[in-house]
Amino acid sequence: MPSNEQRRQAAKRKLERQLQRRAEQAKRRRMITIGATIVVVIAAVVGIFYFTRTGGEQQTPAAQPQAHNGTNGPCAYAKSDEPAAKPVDLPPDPNPTPAQGTENVTLQTSQGAIPITLDRAKAPCTVQSFGHLVGAGYFDGTDCHRLTTTEGLKVLQCGDPSGTGSGGPGYSIKDEPPTGLSPAPSPNDQSGAVIYPRGTLAMAKSSQPNSGGSQFFMVYQDSYLPPEYTVFGTIGEGGLAVLDKVAAAGVQPTNGEGDGSPNMAVRIERASANA
Repeated sequence: MPSNEQRRQAAKRKLERQLQRRAEQAKRRRMITIGATIVVVIAAVVGIFYFTRTGGEQQTPAAQPQAHNGTNGPCAYAKSDEPAAKPVDLPPDPNPTPAQGTENVTLQTSQGAIPITLDRAKAPCTVQSFGHLVGAGYFDGTDCHRLTTTEGLKVLQCGDPSGTGSGGPGYSIKDEPPTGLSPAPSPNDQSGAVIYPRGTLAMAKSSQPNSGGSQFFMVYQDSYLPPEYTVFGTIGEGGLAVLDKVAAAGVQPTNGEGDGSPNMAVRIERASANA
């Protein structure tokens, strides 16, 4: 029979083996936890990059394109690295650019006709591009993807065939900053904001200069914005009635309170220039 000393030594060796197994198990658990944490961190970084790229500057449109070539006229439409959301050629760029007169366009939408008047004197290059896109059928069959109903920003935004808020025509337009707009009332005037009055037709853009493309917004109530968004026309009374109806139906707040896709879907079935 084993002696007491032998039994004690056997029990000690058994305890040492148990402690070693527990230490190894704990080490494996720590490695699994660290590995899972790394995976989560990588996923989070990828997610941040993805949402920044696709959702980034959606409040007023597409990401800044990197110009590498384009037209040689005074408007200098610049091709972007991102492909067009819907195939379309670069606009004509004659020299001189027509800078007088107006052009009437009708946006026939699923909620009714929206007549707009383009004003070449306000923004000749933007009007030229917009008329080109109308003639090419670029806006036909596209949805107005964004409605805002917040205090100080009440607009319907359209012009992106992808419906995501990041699509454009594959080229950019230089800024043609508005003039003659009144300062926004206090406290908004502290930020240099101006009033984009009801009935204004303006180009959407990112925070970068010269980043407009095809997206535009229609102001249905006075809105306060920096004087950076090109004003290139006005909306007729019948169109404002359509916008009022859409705004009254509310918004799905996918971008925050009072900012997202309209509850009453608005599709531009056809955009056409009036003779």
